[in-house]
Amino acid sequence: VFLMGGMVNKLSSTALLGIYLLYSAITGISLSYIFLIYTTSSIATVFFLSAVVFGLMAVAGYTTRTDLTKLGSILFIGLIGIIIASLVNMFLGSGTMDYIISILGVIIFTGLTAYDVQKLKRMGEVVATGSETAQKMALMGALSLYLDFINLFIMLLRLFGRRD
Repeated sequence: VFLMGGMVNKLSSTALLGIYLLYSAITGISLSYIFLIYTTSSIATVFFLSAVVFGLMAVAGYTTRTDLTKLGSILFIGLIGIIIASLVNMFLGSGTMDYIISILGVIIFTGLTAYDVQKLKRMGEVVATGSETAQKMALMGALSLYLDFINLFIMLLRLFGRRD
């Protein structure tokens, strides 16, 4: 992810696509553990819930006339906060803190979905369709939305997933 973000101007869109596909495959493999921990039905239910929430927030981000730029900054700070809290909780092992992190994570990734969709819409309005820059922006936007969805799904699964 950081490789793509840091190298977006230096790599071709084809190279970025390759990195994106590789990252997606690695993420899929690394998330396969959830099938060992949670019931299949709860995974399916949470996936459906995640898809609905993601879809609603994508529509909200696309259609709202409110500028979400300030919200994006606040949500990014919140994201850094839950990353730090998660690292601290790895040592503390607090169930309550894990629950709070998951709730905040759902709020943050729900908001980031709307923010990222609006940001992509605005970038798409100023970039020439079909250009190399447009392709790179589309890939980076796809990565942002992919991360929003995956993290929303994980946070909801931590809250609502039933364990085997």
